[in-house]
Amino acid sequence: MINGKKLIVVMPAYNAEQTLTRTYNELPHEIIDEVILVDDYSADRTAELAAQLGIKTVIRHEKNTGYGGNQKTCYTVALQHGADIVVMVHPDYQYSPRLCGAIAWMVASGEYDMVLASRILGKTAISGGMPLWKYIANRILTAIENILLGIRLSEYHTGYRAFSRDVLLTLPLHENTDDFAFDNQIIVQAAYFGFNIGEISCPTRYMAESSSINFRRSVKYGFGVLGAALAYRLHVWGLRRAHILSEAGQRLQVDMPNNGPQQEQR
Repeated sequence: MINGKKLIVVMPAYNAEQTLTRTYNELPHEIIDEVILVDDYSADRTAELAAQLGIKTVIRHEKNTGYGGNQKTCYTVALQHGADIVVMVHPDYQYSPRLCGAIAWMVASGEYDMVLASRILGKTAISGGMPLWKYIANRILTAIENILLGIRLSEYHTGYRAFSRDVLLTLPLHENTDDFAFDNQIIVQAAYFGFNIGEISCPTRYMAESSSINFRRSVKYGFGVLGAALAYRLHVWGLRRAHILSEAGQRLQVDMPNNGPQQEQR
């Protein structure tokens, strides 16, 4: 609980057995009400290890749904469990779990609806091991997105972020891709629907055991990012309607809160 609001951490996991324990142990459990892990059909023992660590809600997809598909499950279950604030923490230990409370507080304060943990603000991306080509691509894509969206963020490509309940219920998240570009589409949607987006500095670690997409998938991701930003601009100008920005788009379907222990297949 933070500022009277229920805080749930969600972990979209895929082959995270080697890094999950470190990530989980460094979370500020004294303020976290619940941790939910969604295993996207890993080939290792991620789900089993999560249960051993004491994570009460462990969901394992029966097939790989993709990074965006995994997040859709994460947020749906968190909202069903009554979350007021949801923080997404990658279990690959690339971002510092210790900052979860700081990120959540920015939402709990009421000043921001969505918060991104930026690897760029603290200028530690390169020293933390980010490949130079990824850093350059990050800067170029971010500059283009800032122009097209008319806002100013230090980066759009972090996987460490926090949301208010209202954001996750309002945005038509089911209109988004199930692939990696989901992360950028949700920022585009938040900007379009008028939510306040904040940032906080966060160190990063690029290790052999941490997850990272290869060059080919990075190129695909880059085009997806540009496509989302361009779709926003054309939609705002009234030149072409974007389905991810539709008022009638499909939202997350949330049933009554369910707070009991949960291990299931999806």
